[in-house]
Amino acid sequence: MELQGIIYFARHPFLYPLLRAQLLLCVLLSAFVLTNLFFWTYLPQVAFLAIFHGRKLAFLNATFLVLGEAAAITALLFECFFADETLVDVFDATLINEGCSDLVATSRVVDPSAGDPVKQLGKPVTPAIYSPFSLRQIIEFIVFLPLNFIPVAGTPLFLIMTGLRAGPLHHYRYLHLLGLTKKERDIYLNRRKLRYTWFGFTALILQLVPVLSMLFLLTTATGSALWASKLEEERKSAKDLSDPAPAPTYQDDPT
Repeated sequence: MELQGIIYFARHPFLYPLLRAQLLLCVLLSAFVLTNLFFWTYLPQVAFLAIFHGRKLAFLNATFLVLGEAAAITALLFECFFADETLVDVFDATLINEGCSDLVATSRVVDPSAGDPVKQLGKPVTPAIYSPFSLRQIIEFIVFLPLNFIPVAGTPLFLIMTGLRAGPLHHYRYLHLLGLTKKERDIYLNRRKLRYTWFGFTALILQLVPVLSMLFLLTTATGSALWASKLEEERKSAKDLSDPAPAPTYQDDPT
């Protein structure tokens, strides 16, 4: 879905203004965090990992470790202070373009006559959050960091475990639009745990790309909206099948 999100974002110019509004900030914030982490923490982490992995693997795994730390810090700063509203707009505009205006309209004003999907977006009438701040996710990120000490398999395992928690957060907005309770959300997510883990894993991999990580945060929101639109089609189809057609009313033949 992430790859589809990248392609979809590139092919739909109505999403570009949402990127332009944050582009300079994205690049500067990402470059600042990445430069400082590599300058201050890369070699100490190489030295520490060399104890467990040997010199050659230590340089490689330390690179992934620093990129992961930079992605987490940048995403946290960006989502908490700058971009969550933009991510909501990307998500909602994609849903509208995929024919889910009725779903978006449960949470914000939608004006079909305004033009492209982004221009149709009005003010939210309920809290509009793409991915909520998660202290638990930060704690788990720190707890899982020692997995990187395991030679060869440690870094992939760290990414998978982090993706397990991060994946469902990309559909927080969708589940909010559905109006599900916490219990219903948990049941819904557990039924798709493997798919959400894979989504979170691949989203995290994209976040490791230096400087472009924030661009991929926007395209990931696009991909999650595309997935949500397909889930909506499945949900509506299942509902139509479960609702029997009304029986024809009996009428006397006047002849």
